[in-house]
Amino acid sequence: MRVLITSLAVEAHFNGAVPLAWALRAAGHEVRVASHPALTESITRAGLTAVPVGTDHVHHELVRDLGAELDTFYRDIDFTGERGDDYVALKGANTLLTATFYAQANNDSMVDELVDFARYWQPDLVIWEPFTFAGAVAARACGAAHARLLWGPDLFLRMRTAFRRRMELLPAESHDDSLEEWLTWTLDRFGCAFDEEVVVGQWNIDQMPPGVRLPSDRPTVPMRYVPYNGRAVVPAWLREPPRRPRVCLTLGITSRDTDHPNPVSLDEVFEAVSDLDIEVVATLDAAQRAEVTRVPDNTRVVDFVPLHALLPGCSAAIHHGGAGTWSTAAASAVPQLVIAGMWDNVYRARRLADLGAGLFLPPDELTAAGLRDGLEQLLTKPSFREDARRLQAVIAAEPSPADVVPTLVELAGRHRTARG
Repeated sequence: MRVLITSLAVEAHFNGAVPLAWALRAAGHEVRVASHPALTESITRAGLTAVPVGTDHVHHELVRDLGAELDTFYRDIDFTGERGDDYVALKGANTLLTATFYAQANNDSMVDELVDFARYWQPDLVIWEPFTFAGAVAARACGAAHARLLWGPDLFLRMRTAFRRRMELLPAESHDDSLEEWLTWTLDRFGCAFDEEVVVGQWNIDQMPPGVRLPSDRPTVPMRYVPYNGRAVVPAWLREPPRRPRVCLTLGITSRDTDHPNPVSLDEVFEAVSDLDIEVVATLDAAQRAEVTRVPDNTRVVDFVPLHALLPGCSAAIHHGGAGTWSTAAASAVPQLVIAGMWDNVYRARRLADLGAGLFLPPDELTAAGLRDGLEQLLTKPSFREDARRLQAVIAAEPSPADVVPTLVELAGRHRTARG
């Protein structure tokens, strides 16, 4: 079987696909990974075959140029549905995200070259990162089966379903779906028609564990999250067992590549932990280190260390709630203090707290005293470690990437279009 994996050029989004790509290759299938040229090095560094397509997207530059107002709007989008199904808010989010994110991350040159490659290579299955709608377009254009690979809870589908449900209550002449309009125009260029399957996939491959995974009426293949953190070297100091409780502090890799401000003040975090009898390992790049006025004596600052090597030896983790960091900590049974401010990060943080495996601190409520108190709770109350181990066991019980390969082969055979 030929499998084409597609992702926009955001390393954190791509990393979640690497273990499945390895599993498919190990089972004897041909795999190609297509993305913007900016992701080529990350793809090849993972030992996979890259297909650069189109020109690099400029989504992050657009967000920067439009300023704080757009950044605030992004952070205020209610993917969780907690504020109710207000049609005006749902329509506004759909319109703005289509214009500033979806259509930017799937720019015309990227879509065109991806379709050209798919028609040339003729994959049996296209697996696409859930915001890389170009993968669904390419699958439709070449007759391949296609599935979304979820790296987080499917809040996009929840919001999409709520929006469409509210829109269908209106007269047909009042329907206004920017995502459908853009994809209809895009598909028409290749002689294809739009339907909702291009937005939601023929089925999902879901890496969120039960208890965090959102219920869905979409066909779903559960898959265990297997950490992949890019290039990984175990430093000598990490081979020594910690003499004091070790705490990981990280803001994730995406914050290094974008102009979004950090959700927390690093000085506040360091102030909160400076006199605790712990060893803090803070993964900060040069720009992030420049924000720090004083590094406490109990803190080791490193540019990068693979989380799957670092976290198993940690007693707690403080982070922003990103999918890879959250999932790697959960798979390592590490209690988490999550300072999350937007989108799926907030949902994961809240579910973690509900499960007893960590605490959630909204950035706008963060104080040095509150952070210190939360960390001390994680380090001194056994229930957090016990519940983190329960979550780890739930993750470990899910099918591995190797286990799901036969299911993907069967589904691809069922869904792909017959070819002459």
